[in-house]
Parts: sequence; structure tokens; C-alpha cells
Amino acid sequence: MLNDINLDHILPLVRKPGRYVGGEHNAARKNWDQAEVRFALVFPDLYEIGMAHQGLQILYHILNGIEHLLADRCYVPDLDMEQQLRQRGLPLFSLESRRPLADFDVLGITLPYELCYTNILTVLDLAAIPFRAEQRDREPLVIGGGSCAMNPEPVADFFDAIVLGDGEEAILEIAAVVRAAKQAGLRRPEVLARLASLAGVYVPSRFVPQYANGEYAGMQALDPGRTSVRRRVLEELPPATSLGRPLVPVVRPVHDRLGVEIARGCTRGCRFCQAGIIYRPVRERSLAEVMAVAEQGCRASGFEEMALLSLSTGDYSCLSELLTALMNRYAQSHVSVSMPSMRVGTLTPGIMDQIRRVRKTGFTVAPEAGTDRLRQVINKGISEADLLSTCRNAFGLGWKLIKFYFMIGLPT
Repeated sequence: MLNDINLDHILPLVRKPGRYVGGEHNAARKNWDQAEVRFALVFPDLYEIGMAHQGLQILYHILNGIEHLLADRCYVPDLDMEQQLRQRGLPLFSLESRRPLADFDVLGITLPYELCYTNILTVLDLAAIPFRAEQRDREPLVIGGGSCAMNPEPVADFFDAIVLGDGEEAILEIAAVVRAAKQAGLRRPEVLARLASLAGVYVPSRFVPQYANGEYAGMQALDPGRTSVRRRVLEELPPATSLGRPLVPVVRPVHDRLGVEIARGCTRGCRFCQAGIIYRPVRERSLAEVMAVAEQGCRASGFEEMALLSLSTGDYSCLSELLTALMNRYAQSHVSVSMPSMRVGTLTPGIMDQIRRVRKTGFTVAPEAGTDRLRQVINKGISEADLLSTCRNAFGLGWKLIKFYFMIGLPT
């Protein structure tokens, strides 16, 4: 077993060995033998990027909050670590238990963006798990989820099942199916049939793509009673308990701060934005709930900065009151607040003034296009006058740096 192997012989040979040792503050340390269902939650990118992904952490704490469930994490190793694993004939392992991924019941792989798709194959290859779902028998169930799951066909052959939409409830239903299947000794096809009955769970083997003259013409369902799969939508955001014990990384991530999700969804309807559609409807946390999440998260982590997360933070209905309350609570503790997703028209001098009470965190503004005409075409609705006014206010309050997002390759 891998946990009998001393990794000390490998770690001095790779860059940033802290990526592979685990042991983060607030990480779960559950008994392997006592767990009835074991998940390996895989983020198909480097540790520094995956540790900044809040969705994986939410599922991690939800699963580990159930006594008979165990959830470990795994990130894609860098090229030097991958080379060491291959040279020594070692499988890819989880951080907490240091068990080979093939030992788990379920591999839950996040699909955050298309450029990481080849990393999914790297993970499966290093874990000695067949690429295609049809080639597997007693290997772990490979289940996908995340933003890109809403367009699953490019990677559907590699997954036993894919969760469409919000995963907080679906992950526990999947765990219940796997637990019952293990107790009953069910074979893989029977397990997949049960998973296919869950709301929001797409099992690719239950559908067959159709083609006409070489062009895609739709899907034929093998189950007459279920010809389509609708995405899961939470009526309310998950409780603060799933966010109150954030993992504190041992290697600095791309976003080294406490993430506080204040809302999910967006009503703006920008024509290029997939997330604005697939995360509808808008659901907000109350001011009291956000304060509770911030209080628990700061106390449990020691982060000196918190980020208010949503698709459009400036559209949060109680933003001014929330910022005032946060600054009144945390200014003396020198915990700053950043808002990484602000719409130009919502970035008011009053909001800026509250933010700078501790220190001037960065501003990210997304004009998306370089002219008023093209912004109207993509339904962005930001004028050049709005941009100049926002910058003038920021510079007048002492900011010297603003980040702008532009999309390259828009039509016309």
C-alpha cells in the first residue's frame, strides 16, 4: 500500500513539495477503515489553483460532516512529481490518507474550465484507471461536476456519471446510492442505473448520440421514462457550517484569502456569459448569515483578507450595509475585504471608502469590450463615461492600480 512507502525520498526532488504532503489546518482526518463510502475529490489542476476553488471545499466539508463518509482531496501533480511517480511505479494518491485513487469508491472530478480536460486523463492514467467508462468494472465510479458539466459531451466517455447544476444535495444522494450498492453487492451496471434515477445526474451510458450525414442530431435515451436530465438547483445556499472551516493551504494559492459566497446566480444576461445562465436563479445570503460565515471563517483560519464572492458582487442587495458591518467588525483586526467581481456602475465612492478602511485591496473591473458599441452588442451596458467615472473615484480615494478584464475575439 502507498501509505507504507516513505515519500521523503521523492519530496526533496520536486519543486514545492508542500503540494503533496497534506496536513492543512482544518483538513479532515477520518478513519479509513470505519468509513463506509470513500470519496476522492479531484481538482484537475495544480494545488495552488485547486485550493482556491470554493466548490470543492464545500463538498469536502459536507461529505466529511457525515460520520460514515470519508472525503480526501487530490490535485494534479506538477511535471516533476508526475515524472517521479512514473519512474518509481507509484500511483497518484490522495493527500489525507495517502491512498491510491483506485482504492476509493468514487472519484469526484471538478470540471471548472475546458483547458484542464487533458489533466483529467493524466489523473486517470496515473491512477491506473481505464480512460473510458465502458472499460471499467471494479474501479471507482468516476463522477464529474462543475461549470463545464453543463456541456458534458466532450468528456462524457470518460465519466460514469456527471452532476448537472448545484451539487450540495446531489453528492449526498450519490453517497447513499453507493453505500446501499456496496451493502447489497450490486454490480456496476446496477449502480449506474440507480444513479441515473437521481435528479440532475447524467449517466452517459444511458444515452446514445445520433448523427445524420456526419453531423450531430441529438441524443437517444435508452430509458424511455427519462429522455432528458434537468440541472439541480438549490432553493437556498448551503448553510454556513459548510463554509466555516476553510482549508488553510501550506503552499500559497492563487487567491490566498477567505472566500465568502454572498450570492449565487446573476440576472444581467450578458450574451457571452455561460455562468450567468447556468447558475440562475439568483439566491442571496442574508446579511446576518454572511456575517456568521465571515466570523466562523476568520476565527477558524486566520486569513487577513476575505473576498465577497458572487458572479456580480455589486448587485448584492445589502452590499453597502454589509461592507459597513464587516469593516466595523474587522477593521481593528486588520482583516481587509476584497470584491473580485464588481460591475462598474455598482462601484460607488461609498463602497470604496469602506473598503479602504483597512487597506486598499485590488479592484477588478470588467469592460469586456473596448467600445461602447461592442459592449451594447454583448449586452454589457457599460459606457466609457461609466469607466472613467469609476477610475476617477478610485484614484481620488488613493488607489493606484485597477485591473481590467477584456475579452479577445468577440464578433465584429
